[in-house]
Amino acid sequence: MSRINDVGGMVGFPAIVEEPDEPTFHADWEAHVLALNAALIRRGVYNLDEFRDAIERMEPATYLASSYYEKWFTAITTLLVEKGVATPEELAVPRDASGA
Repeated sequence: MSRINDVGGMVGFPAIVEEPDEPTFHADWEAHVLALNAALIRRGVYNLDEFRDAIERMEPATYLASSYYEKWFTAITTLLVEKGVATPEELAVPRDASGA
């Protein structure tokens, strides 16, 4: 069974356009997500296979609407809840604090 991340060769998806001289991170929070993921994997909270699976389990609409590091952040928060490290309430960000 294919998941939403397996869109290679599917009709209806536009070509990927590469951004010339694209920076590694478009915002500071993206670098923080990368570092957080690396730290959690090193500490054994979850492994890379679990991380990838968490991304692949995202709801299709959310997956398609999310940037690269938004997908990573979603996977991290999903795994923290599933592993009992944090509750959804502890991870909730007040809308005014998120900049939204």
